[in-house]
Amino acid sequence: METHPTKTPLLPLHTRPPPQIFQFSANCTLFNKNTLCLVLGPLLCLLTWLFLDLGSGRESDRNLIGVLGWIFEWWISEAVPMPVTSMSPLFLFPVFGVASAGVVAKSYMNDVIALVLGSFILALAIERYNIHRRLALNITEAFCGDPVQPRLLLLGICGTAAFVSMWMSNTAAAVMMMPVATGVLQRLPAEGDGPPEIGRFSKAVVLGVTYSVAVGGMSTLTGTGVNLVLVGMWGTYFPGARPIGFSTWFMFGFPLALLIFFALWAILCFYYVSHKSGSALADYLDKAHLKRELALLGPMSFAEKMILAVFGMLVVLWMTRNITDDIPGWGTLFHGRVSDGTVSVMMATLLFIIPNKKREGEKLMDWSACKHLPFDVLLLLGAGFAIADGVRTTGLADFLSAALSFLGAAPHLALVPLICLVSATLTEFITSNAATATLVSPSLSISPTPSGLVTLTRSC
Repeated sequence: METHPTKTPLLPLHTRPPPQIFQFSANCTLFNKNTLCLVLGPLLCLLTWLFLDLGSGRESDRNLIGVLGWIFEWWISEAVPMPVTSMSPLFLFPVFGVASAGVVAKSYMNDVIALVLGSFILALAIERYNIHRRLALNITEAFCGDPVQPRLLLLGICGTAAFVSMWMSNTAAAVMMMPVATGVLQRLPAEGDGPPEIGRFSKAVVLGVTYSVAVGGMSTLTGTGVNLVLVGMWGTYFPGARPIGFSTWFMFGFPLALLIFFALWAILCFYYVSHKSGSALADYLDKAHLKRELALLGPMSFAEKMILAVFGMLVVLWMTRNITDDIPGWGTLFHGRVSDGTVSVMMATLLFIIPNKKREGEKLMDWSACKHLPFDVLLLLGAGFAIADGVRTTGLADFLSAALSFLGAAPHLALVPLICLVSATLTEFITSNAATATLVSPSLSISPTPSGLVTLTRSC
């Protein structure tokens, strides 16, 4: 029997006395930054309840502002995990008389949440069968060139990342695409061991994937949670306006994303890809390498083909539910009772019905695989919709709208850059994109300039 020698620890072990929990010092467990941020949220709510007087005569308005101060402070400081903070309206709103428990709970499972849930399940299926890697290798092989053309190859990798992120969250797309990008770069020597052009090209690929998933997410409603925050707020505050559907957003977001994508590619080429990069890469990377990677994946299985078929059908149904005012889509057959969320959940359900023909009785998806669903995004969206409903139903929207009436006379050339600056600053230094949109959207939604919602969304 083979024996293994006892491994010595890399660092020496020291026996430490138990911490003095109640020791009043700078290192005291009770007094640290996280504890202060944790207490500050309820403290803001208490001070608002005691001293704020809006003059509206409605106690619910003051209570709502206090609750929002509590929630926003926890979001920004992350004293409590963001998903947990996102659940706090479920108990804070009923306790402070903002809304009943049943009304708040409905915000956490509306049509927009159903749209996101279905698309997340489909994204998990794509990841489960490694379809994203096959797609990336095929597109990259098509763009590689023979001999290798670095600018074209960079365009293929970044374009694939942007395309994948159109149909799932930016984070999931980045997680899927980064191994594909680094797999291509593994054939290249490490920085310092080869020509400097190779090191700069590697940086361009990594930066390109990171930024391309953000740009691609702008194209569709399901690309990023920020777009869905806008749709939910829009439907709450402007019920009489034309709803923003998948095709409506695509017609707006895709041309803009395409323009930004090519600008990004041009900037990366200018800074990182020189005319000498092609000859430097030719010794390490060619189409043969990509073809070998594709051969290792083998032919497409029945499961992969069916998932692609379901995915393609979902996109077609999304795009054709409402086409134009003159050309009605298939949604008119159901007299407006169906939505993009209906289609998303229906197609996701098919994944649990269609067999994958790998094992007897096994389907394309099973519920155990859904444990990786990003429930934090769903809870954050639900909290945003609950806040929007609370601001509207308590009457706080009318009060703030009157207070922000001066914005109606402000020129868009001055207002739009200000919104961009504030939201971009928040997302860079304080909190996430979706949280920023959830924080700032109510103020823009109730102002006389609702077009600021779109500006906020693109800034995030």
